[in-house]
Amino acid sequence: MDRYPHILIFALSAMGKGLSGGDRIYIELSRLWSKQFSVTICTTSDGVKMIKTQNLIGNYLEVNQIGNKNLPSNFLLKYLYKIYLGIRLGFSLNINHKSSIINHLLYSSSDFWMDVFPAVILKIRYPKLKWIATWYQTAPNPIRGYREMKKRGTKELKNQRNNNYNLSAFFYWLSQLPIKPLISVLADFVIVNNEDERKRFPEMEKKGKVIVLLGAVRLNEIKKFLSANYKLLFTKKFDAVFQGRFHPQKGVVELIDIWRKVVDRIPNAKLAMIGDGPLMKDVRIKIQDLRLEKNVELFGYVFDGPEKYKIFAQSKIVVHPAFYDSGGMASAEAMAFGLPAVGFDLKSYVSYYPKGMLKVDKGNLNAFGKTVIRLLCDDQLRKKYGEEAKLMIIKDWSWDKRAKEVLNKIS
Repeated sequence: MDRYPHILIFALSAMGKGLSGGDRIYIELSRLWSKQFSVTICTTSDGVKMIKTQNLIGNYLEVNQIGNKNLPSNFLLKYLYKIYLGIRLGFSLNINHKSSIINHLLYSSSDFWMDVFPAVILKIRYPKLKWIATWYQTAPNPIRGYREMKKRGTKELKNQRNNNYNLSAFFYWLSQLPIKPLISVLADFVIVNNEDERKRFPEMEKKGKVIVLLGAVRLNEIKKFLSANYKLLFTKKFDAVFQGRFHPQKGVVELIDIWRKVVDRIPNAKLAMIGDGPLMKDVRIKIQDLRLEKNVELFGYVFDGPEKYKIFAQSKIVVHPAFYDSGGMASAEAMAFGLPAVGFDLKSYVSYYPKGMLKVDKGNLNAFGKTVIRLLCDDQLRKKYGEEAKLMIIKDWSWDKRAKEVLNKIS
């Protein structure tokens, strides 16, 4: 590992105050790597804000803001501007000493063009540089979008509001088309986040160049919080908690339908929802339509720390009704508090959640609701799965472990 005194991370794709899985991974890896190595993060003013809110500091960490402080307000213009910044960055960075090339490591934090292009350009300019690419989620079929309609299986879901975000899915799918071959040909390694994604790079897999990096949580901070606030575990305020982006793939609108079923059986059942996103308005409307104002509390985006940890500690279970997911670190964070999870039976959860999560057929809201009710009404069952979840996370979900795994595999 001493061969990599300088790690250059491209993270220009950060948008808004929300934190994606890819953002979480590069931030936590940087936090740990920068204790030993020189780490430079190239990002925009959006990324700088994100880094500050995550309290990212390190002994040898430098954050290099690229572009103007005030980015375009229009999403498309901002996206294109960031691509331009990434290309310009790739051509402007110079590594003057040939002997230092092998001591540099390039890391693209996402598969978006603004993060990949600077790495590609530098790799072409300096072929001996080692590039670590990331590919966390293969875009869904643009016809089905994120909803996976053919697999959802219930008439109830097919009658839901016809909002499949097909256009968004199409552009995401289209944006990945040139990136995959670039990674396959030029990258030295690619990091994926589940076993199914490993299959996307068969040639790299044959050469041992695919690294599967499962998620992790900030266990040390959680342990410190629980040590000082253990009494919260005995004062449950919420029957269930959800954490995630309010996006079609996460099933957030459907979660309100599920919760209506739960409330029909347990009238005072209360759901906490942490997160924000394009479906926030739809969620609010659904809550009003189903008269669940007293049963669902929306917290918006909540940063890591005591406020969020308090919600987890005072909840009984965690629900994650995603229809399409490459991983699922959001549930893992809650599971570290001893909360069992309920989710749909997705391929990625085979490697992510072999224990601690009760899984139901994709799209079956009735089964999902019944499983939630079953856990809430059976203290012993809830405790059993909660202990399984907590032990699994504590044993294998440390960021220290993940950071070492990556460096060990590329050394």
